[in-house]
Amino acid sequence: MPKRPMRFRLGLMLAIGAALAFSADASAQTSDQQGAPRARKPADQATSNQPFDARNLTAIWLLRTPFAGISNTPPPLTAWGQTKYLANKPSYGPRAVPPAEGNDVIGNCDPIGFPRNLFSPSRPVQFVQLPNELLQVFQYHGVWRQIWSDGRALPKDPDPSWYGYSVGHWDGDTFVINTIGLDESTWLDHFGYPHSAEMKVEERYHRVDHDTIQLVLTVDDPKTYTKLWVSPTKIFKLTPEQALEEDYCVPSQEQYFNSTMRNPADGKANR
Repeated sequence: MPKRPMRFRLGLMLAIGAALAFSADASAQTSDQQGAPRARKPADQATSNQPFDARNLTAIWLLRTPFAGISNTPPPLTAWGQTKYLANKPSYGPRAVPPAEGNDVIGNCDPIGFPRNLFSPSRPVQFVQLPNELLQVFQYHGVWRQIWSDGRALPKDPDPSWYGYSVGHWDGDTFVINTIGLDESTWLDHFGYPHSAEMKVEERYHRVDHDTIQLVLTVDDPKTYTKLWVSPTKIFKLTPEQALEEDYCVPSQEQYFNSTMRNPADGKANR
């Protein structure tokens, strides 16, 4: 009998994460709207007294902000953006449909891309800081992202790709990354918010103590949104005891999961 695919465990974890995200109370939503960090649990509030280099981000980090997306208050969509948004059929959020009726790229093991892969509430990301570049290695889908920090400019007309073209520089003790050239077939999050190939993304990483990085992310996509989409401050915590696990999306396992579990659950056994 075939083994139960890894996808089952991953899907369950995502479902739990989404449920936790939607349990956030009104005060957390207000904090999002004001761009302020949410209230943290006492363990997350503790500031490490260990020495650290604010300009060294090398470590394995895990997102600790409950809402697994840019924020729960997106800016208004343009007419083009609204058409794209309505065409997306996510399995999470206010427009959720049964997975068998959805069109999320993860259902076919297609790359989920950037910035969506940053927002996994259960999979860590490793930062590897090198002399002329920063690498982000994502556990989810086992992919890496290259951010050049050698002073080069962004290209004028990059070919679209899943993770775009990124350059970074230090602004004091904040590492600033600018990314363009992102393939518009990906979503910004698992709620199905779209973007265009013209989108620009800025990330600002600030290591505030030995165990904590703060991130503010800004989406600039006037073709899709009528104003900038600025995230609340997101918190990444150091996970020194955790190594990146093998966490690939395997097409054969995904097809088995779809045919034996996802589709029959929605009455589509032969799909």
